[in-house]
Amino acid sequence: MTMKTYLPLYGALSLFAVSFSGFAEKASPPGENKSTTTHVLESGAALLQSKSPLSDFDIYLVGFHPMKDNPENQMEAHHYCHQVNQDFAQCVLFDGNTKNANMTGVEYIISEKLFATLPQEERQYWHPHNGEILSGQLIAPGIPKMAEHRLMKDKMNSYGKTWHVWHTGAPGEQGTALPLGPPMLAWSFSRDGEAKPELVSERDKKLNVNTQEIRKSREDLRELAKPQSGVDALNGQYKRPTQPIPGVTDSDAKTNP
Repeated sequence: MTMKTYLPLYGALSLFAVSFSGFAEKASPPGENKSTTTHVLESGAALLQSKSPLSDFDIYLVGFHPMKDNPENQMEAHHYCHQVNQDFAQCVLFDGNTKNANMTGVEYIISEKLFATLPQEERQYWHPHNGEILSGQLIAPGIPKMAEHRLMKDKMNSYGKTWHVWHTGAPGEQGTALPLGPPMLAWSFSRDGEAKPELVSERDKKLNVNTQEIRKSREDLRELAKPQSGVDALNGQYKRPTQPIPGVTDSDAKTNP
C-alpha cells in the first residue's frame, strides 16, 4: 500500500490542519509589486491553462536537511510530493507552507529495491531515511496518527536524492534574498545531536507537534530497519556530541576502520 492510498481520505484534513499552522517563508526576494498586466495574465492562466503536472503533488512532509559538504548548514524542508509508483516519489521543497513560501529545492525518493540497482558511483548522492523516521524528525502534519505511522512504515529503508538551490534562513541565521551559488547536495541526520536543537524546536512549536513523542510512537518500526548506505557519511563532522539512534546502522560499518 502506498502513501497515496491515504490521501483521498486524509488529504483534505491534512491541508486544513496546516492552513492554520502557517509556517511562513524566511526570505522575501527583492522586486517590484506585480503589475496589473501580470495579475490579468495570472487570472487568465488560472482559467485557461492546465496544471496537470502539479495535480498529484498531494503528500505533505516536513523534515530537516544538512548540506553534505557543510553539515552545519542546515535547513528545514517542507516537501510537497507525488508518489509516482510504489518505489519512486518526487518532491518539490519549500521553506514554508503558506502561499508565499519560497521554493528551495527538489528531492527524489526511491525504495531500497531501486537503490540496490544504482551503480556505486551514484550512491554517494542518495541519503538514507531511517534516521529521519526513527528519530521522529520527518513528519506528515495533519493526517491521523495511524495514517502517518503507515506512511512512515512504507518509507523505512528508502533513500532520497536532494538538491537545495536556496538557503533562505534558519533559527538565528539569515539566509539570502535570492537563490545564489551552486546547488547544494543535502543529506540526512542519522545520529542524535546532529540536528541543531533550535531547528527542531522551532518546527515543533509552529506546527504544534512533539518530536520526542512522535519518536516514541515509532519504536515498533525499529525492527524493520535494515543497515543503510551513507549512515556514517557525516559522523564526526558536527560541533555537538552525537550518539547512535537505535536501529540506525551503516551497511558499510563492518568494513570501516
